[in-house]
Amino acid sequence: MNNGILKKIQSPERLAKIVDDLKKKGKKIVLCHGVFDIVHLGHIRHFNQAKQNGDILITSLTKDKYVKRGPGRPFFNERLRAETLASLAMTDYVSMVDSPTAVDFIKKVKPNVYAKGPDYKAKNKDVTGKIFDEEDAIEAVGGRLVFTDDITFSSSKLLNDYLDAYPARTVKYLKAINKRYTIGQIVESIEALKKIKVLVIGDAIIDEYHYCFPLGKSSKEHLVVNRYESKEMFAGGSLATANNAASVCGQVDLVTVLGKKKSCQGFIENHLSLNVRPKFFYRLDTGTIVKRRYVSKIQNRKLFEICYIKDTDIIQSEEDKIIDHLKKVIKNYDVVIVSDYGHGFLTKRIRDLICSKARYLALNVQTNSANIGFNLVTKYPRADCVCIDELELRYATHERFSDLRAHAKKVYQQLRCEHIIATRGSYGSLCYSVKNGFHETPAFSSRVVDPIGAGDAFFAFIAPCFATGMPQELVSFIGNAVGSLAVQIVCNREPVKSVDLIKFITRLLK
Repeated sequence: MNNGILKKIQSPERLAKIVDDLKKKGKKIVLCHGVFDIVHLGHIRHFNQAKQNGDILITSLTKDKYVKRGPGRPFFNERLRAETLASLAMTDYVSMVDSPTAVDFIKKVKPNVYAKGPDYKAKNKDVTGKIFDEEDAIEAVGGRLVFTDDITFSSSKLLNDYLDAYPARTVKYLKAINKRYTIGQIVESIEALKKIKVLVIGDAIIDEYHYCFPLGKSSKEHLVVNRYESKEMFAGGSLATANNAASVCGQVDLVTVLGKKKSCQGFIENHLSLNVRPKFFYRLDTGTIVKRRYVSKIQNRKLFEICYIKDTDIIQSEEDKIIDHLKKVIKNYDVVIVSDYGHGFLTKRIRDLICSKARYLALNVQTNSANIGFNLVTKYPRADCVCIDELELRYATHERFSDLRAHAKKVYQQLRCEHIIATRGSYGSLCYSVKNGFHETPAFSSRVVDPIGAGDAFFAFIAPCFATGMPQELVSFIGNAVGSLAVQIVCNREPVKSVDLIKFITRLLK
C-alpha cells in the first residue's frame, strides 16, 4: 500500500480532529457509510454525487465482526475494503467503524452531511431500522441527511451471480425459491410471527467455555498440558430456545427447572431476552445443569467436557407443582415448544399432560452424552411438528444405514404429526408431510465457527413458522438460513436476530 493511500485511512479518533480543523478552514464534510464489500459502479456514482454536497468526502465502513449478511460475508476483510475505498480519487478519508451502525461515528466525527443511496429513501423499508437512528445522529450534530439519486447495484447479487458463492445445486434451489416467493412475502410471513403466543418448556443448561492455550506434552504423563486463559458463560438448553424464539415472536413464556443448591438464577435472568417471561421450578437436591467445555483458544476446538448434572427424574412434589401450573396455562398458547434434553425434568406424567393439552406441539428431543439410546422422540405419544437430527431419527427407528426417508415416515406415522424435519449438518435438511411429500433444502453455510446451539436456533424458528401454517418449503428455507447464521456464533453467545435473518435472506435471493 503506497503512502498516499495509507494517509487516507484514519482512526475515528484521529479523523474527528482532522474534521474539526477542516471545518475551521470553512470546509464542508460529507460522510458515506456502508459495508462496501465489492465496490462497483453504483458506489462510484453514489460517492461522486454525495461529494457534490460538500468539499471533503469521508467513506466509513463496518468492521468485519459486525457484518451480519450470512456465511462468507464480508467477502473481503476490513483492511482490503478500506484500501479499495482509499484508492478512489474522490475519497479524501476512510475509516473503519467498530460498531454495527454509523451512529457513534457520526457523533464523534460530526460531518455536515450524511449521504445515503436511493434505496434508503423509503425509510420504513429498511429492515434494520438503522436509518432512523442515523438520521437522529446527524441532526444531533447539526448536520443533515441527503439521498443520492442514481443507478443502483447489489454487491450481494454480484457475489451470488459471478463469484460462485454456492455450489450449482444450491444456486438452482435458491432460484426456484425466488420464483415462488418474493422477499416481501417472506418478510411479511416472519413479521406475522410476532402475533402468536409461545410457551417454551425444557431443561435449563449453563454452557461454559474455558479457553486454554496448549503448552506441550507433560514430561511425566502422556497428556498435553494447557495454560488456562479465560472463561465465558452462555444461557443454553431451553434458555437458548426461548431467546431465539423471542427474536421473531412478540412474547415468549418459559417453564424450566433450576437447581436450588447453585441455581445461577441471576445469570439466567440477565441473559434472557426482554420479551421472555420465565417461570422457574427447583430441584432441591442439586444445582442447575452446567456443561463445562475446555476449548483451545487457537483452534476454537473442544478439548474436554465435564457435566455438572443430576439427570434422574425430578421428585414427585416438584412434578406435581409443574403439572398444576401447566394445567392452568398451557391452553393459552398458540404453540408449545418442547426442548427435551433428557435430564430428568420432562417426566412421563409431564409429557403426557403436554401431549394431551397443547393446542400445537412442536417437539425436539435430543441425544447427548448423558442419554444415548434412551432419550428418543418416540417416548412422546403425539406431536404436531417434530424437529430432529439425522442420528436421532435413526436411533428412534433402530436402523443405522437404511434410507432416511423411510425413517422419517415411520416416526411421522407413530407420532401422528403434521410435519417432521430432520437436520443433516452440511447436507442441509429433509422435511416430510403427507400433504407435501419430501422437501430437501441445502445448507447455506460455507464455514462453521461453532455448531453448538445451532440446532436450538433452527428449532426455535421453524416451530412457530409451522404453527402459523407457512408452506413446508418456505419453513425449510427459513430454518436452514437460521442454521447457517447460528453456526457463525460461538455457542449461545447471542440468538439469531430476525433483522440479521431478513438481511441474509435478502442476500440469498438477490
